[in-house]
Amino acid sequence: MSKKVIILVWGLFSFCVLTAQNQITLEDIWKKGTFYNRGVSGFIPLKDGNHYCVMEVNNKKEQIVVKYNYETGKAIDTLINTSKICQNNSIASFNISDFKFSKDENNALITNDVNYIYRHSSESMAFVLNLKTYKLTAVSDNKIMYPTFDPSGTKVAYVYKNNLYLKDLITSKTIEITNDGKKNEIINGAVDWVYEEEFSMSSGFDWNDDGSSIAYYRFDESKVSEFSMPVYENLYPENYVFKYPKAGEANSTVDVFVYNLNENKSLKMITGSQNDQYLPRIMWTKNKNLLSIQRLNRLQNKWELMLADAKTGATKTIIEENDKYYIDITDDLIFLNTDEQFIYTSEKSGYRHIYLCKLSGEQVRQLTNGNFDIAEIKGYDEKNKVVYFSSFEKTPLEKHIYKIDLTGKNKTDLTPENTNHSATFNSTFTYFLHNQSSINSPSLVTICNNKGKTIRILENNDALQKKLAEYKFSKAVFGKLPNGTGELLNYWIIKPLDFDSFKTYPLLMFVYGGPGSQQVTNGWGGANFMWHQMLANRYGYIIACVDNRGTGARGAEFKKITYRQLGKYESDDQIAAAEYFGKLNFIDKKRIGIWGWSYGGYMSSICITKGADVFKTAIAVAPVTNWRFYDNIYTERYMQLPKDNPEGYDNNSPINMAGKLKGNYLIIHGTADDNVHFQNSVAMVEKLVENNKQFKSAYYPNKNHGIYGGNTRLHLFTLMTNFILENL
Repeated sequence: MSKKVIILVWGLFSFCVLTAQNQITLEDIWKKGTFYNRGVSGFIPLKDGNHYCVMEVNNKKEQIVVKYNYETGKAIDTLINTSKICQNNSIASFNISDFKFSKDENNALITNDVNYIYRHSSESMAFVLNLKTYKLTAVSDNKIMYPTFDPSGTKVAYVYKNNLYLKDLITSKTIEITNDGKKNEIINGAVDWVYEEEFSMSSGFDWNDDGSSIAYYRFDESKVSEFSMPVYENLYPENYVFKYPKAGEANSTVDVFVYNLNENKSLKMITGSQNDQYLPRIMWTKNKNLLSIQRLNRLQNKWELMLADAKTGATKTIIEENDKYYIDITDDLIFLNTDEQFIYTSEKSGYRHIYLCKLSGEQVRQLTNGNFDIAEIKGYDEKNKVVYFSSFEKTPLEKHIYKIDLTGKNKTDLTPENTNHSATFNSTFTYFLHNQSSINSPSLVTICNNKGKTIRILENNDALQKKLAEYKFSKAVFGKLPNGTGELLNYWIIKPLDFDSFKTYPLLMFVYGGPGSQQVTNGWGGANFMWHQMLANRYGYIIACVDNRGTGARGAEFKKITYRQLGKYESDDQIAAAEYFGKLNFIDKKRIGIWGWSYGGYMSSICITKGADVFKTAIAVAPVTNWRFYDNIYTERYMQLPKDNPEGYDNNSPINMAGKLKGNYLIIHGTADDNVHFQNSVAMVEKLVENNKQFKSAYYPNKNHGIYGGNTRLHLFTLMTNFILENL
């Protein structure tokens, strides 16, 4: 089937909405799963480049991992079957939470019984399954973190109680690589809370290509201040205590070691760990003795790419970049197998682009150019010398998948227009898993070849599209509005299906607005989007969302204008947007509200105070209310240290604007929020009381930043819906 035909069929949904009859309910969204957007679970490209596998549940309710052919779509083999695992190992039951294969694909590493710790970390039981004999071997008797095969598939490294271990699958012996790990003091092979959250890190170790060495982090967080959260589960609440460095406070001392398996010895790399700095990435080059280490100064405006000699520990900086604002860390670094070169992305031109460099640091060429941002490098085809990447070249609203020669020529867009795209390539870069959606149509998952031709549909969400056609559902429409300073801001707007331009409607704005983020994109919005549809078509609200200055995909200057004064320009833009909408003949300017979560809660809190004459109602979920309360990596990246920028911290804090509140304000928080602490809402409430300002508040016991689990989301959105109906 051609790409054009597929898009035509996929787009038929938009013509069906006119016959919709049913009203969307909160139970549909948060309890029944009526609008569940299906994807492809457990997709892994296999090493031969011709096959992939996915995890499924068969008609016997067994979890299975099935091997498929890219070209034909035929199921070739069932690689893993949980019932067969039980039979061959005499166990009553077995389930799979996650799995990955050894490099030779003879063994599978399976985890289950997962305990989630923070955003990217978890501990679980881990097993190695021999795919030929179906023998199941426990990696440890305990729940462990980050179990990872070595390149030979005969060893597994993992972290347990802050120490790094090595299990030999042939001898069944376990080696303790480190032994000084201690909770809230020393971490080996993993990272501390703030690295995990703000550098999006999980595992803190990496195997080299021949499996002779493991590079790993060691964090000394003994000088980092502790944060305590009460847990309300027993007669006497207990405190959960962890290390959390707030803005201006002491960080962990971080070192990088290399453990040599043959010598059974670790060697520290010389990184200048005595300095106040960050080491946000480690990655082996193609040389088994050469480790790359990325280094940032504390203000995060100086970035270095270093190469470390694993035999001596000596390091050399090959690239240094300085920025008058800050430098974001990405995973866009690939070392090439030939010519001792690498590719990476940088914003040094004012937009994020791809560069080819020698291992000496000398730039060979800039591969991409233009007034647009590269989203990420997807991979490099060594055989054909082609780089695959995603980019916002067409529009900030859409990520498209491209390829370009290593010469910087023959750039090709592999994806259709008017949709948002993501891709997972196979090992030979001949096929990719393609996921596309638009703001008004859910995911279409296909297999494509490296020319962008669709080979086969894996998931078209036909059931969801038919279900949506049964409900009142109106299209979101994109637009641009002036912010009063010469910038045009992207927005989307949802109007009721029975919209009448001669009537006036209340407006609810949705905001996030944080640095580099985007909410105004041409991609499916999930549950929040369906809630907005419900408010529009059941209760007659117009819903809008605006990406203010400081958001992403529009170059460095647009993104970094908020430097040293988070909240100022973002809220100026949201207030200007509300005033713009309020001048439209179909908007009731006296009934404009705003809601947001996390940074969005921070924004809505500023808007209802600073913009008290514009906004009637605001909801703030898990808001930051004072940047002094937040972690130092995130906050100082954008604000510098509190002692060096006290006005920036104080002038844009909702706490210091509490006395300006005129409208209706609902503040919501989870008491076990390890990210944006409940302290933020407590401090805001204290100031509101001090200023005799009335407000509504709600807290969710033992819930983290996501405020989910059981009936929680249904309760939360019922609460917010009722507040909007009563106050907007």
